[in-house]
Amino acid sequence: MTQERWTVPENLGGERLDKAIAALCEGASRSRVKKAVEAGAVRINGRRAPKGATVAPGDEITVADFPLIIDGDPAVPEPDQPLDVRYETKDVLIVEKPAKMPCHPLNPGETGTLANVLVGKYPELAGIGYNAREPGLVHRIDGDTSGLVVVARTAAAFETLRTALKEHQLKKKYLLICPSENLPDSGTIEFPLANHPKDKRRVYACIHPRDVARNDPRPATTHFKVLERTVAKNGFEWALVEAEAPFALRHQIRAHFAALGHPLAGDELYGGAAVPGLERHALHASFVGHNAAPAFAIASPLPADLAAILKTDDGE
Repeated sequence: MTQERWTVPENLGGERLDKAIAALCEGASRSRVKKAVEAGAVRINGRRAPKGATVAPGDEITVADFPLIIDGDPAVPEPDQPLDVRYETKDVLIVEKPAKMPCHPLNPGETGTLANVLVGKYPELAGIGYNAREPGLVHRIDGDTSGLVVVARTAAAFETLRTALKEHQLKKKYLLICPSENLPDSGTIEFPLANHPKDKRRVYACIHPRDVARNDPRPATTHFKVLERTVAKNGFEWALVEAEAPFALRHQIRAHFAALGHPLAGDELYGGAAVPGLERHALHASFVGHNAAPAFAIASPLPADLAAILKTDDGE
């Protein structure tokens, strides 16, 4: 018997049951959630949930023997494309995704994504993961973000690492470049994030209480420390920053630093300055680690296109 279990957080209190489950279960299909409720597979505090039920903070939601993740059309295998594997065991792969490559296809038949290459080179990944278009992918990073991605090779490893991700036990660090002036040497950003009310491409950092009341955001925490400050060739002052997000939401780091007034270099969507020669935002997934089995700790250095931003006139 398989069973999903969640405790309703404060920010989902009063939400309709199906919407709450969709928010709590990454990759869940809203239609599948509704079918689970109708089938009697969903319980709130041990009691069968009626159709149209709402939830309160602290409620325990369980879903038994009813898959919430849609299968969809599988990723088309692309075995001849290059794949940068940084770590490999029978249970897990750590791969480096280049910038400009999406993690997975959005439409049937789409190619050119990391998922296509993964399933082409590791056919056993088919059927593992949140859905058929994300074979083995434990988490995702933006298309224009480069860096490390964790891939599970077995269903058991996927469940272990998915749980670790939800419980903030899967450690992830990032390197970013942003304006240096007035940026503290270290800090924590805790602005909750919501879908942007006017632009679907962005998320919205809810800084003021009225933003929280209007937009029903999700909690988000980013810790950071400055590793280096430099004056680039054009005289602009940049900071190389290491950021850590226990459970990074969509665009979390980008939106958080923009809300601080320090948007990432090249991140024009969030107000960042264009940088000659840079074709993406300056964000790199630089470390992933897990202390329990399957255990790993893999680091990736700043790629050349981002390192070039920090170069001074004397070439340092």
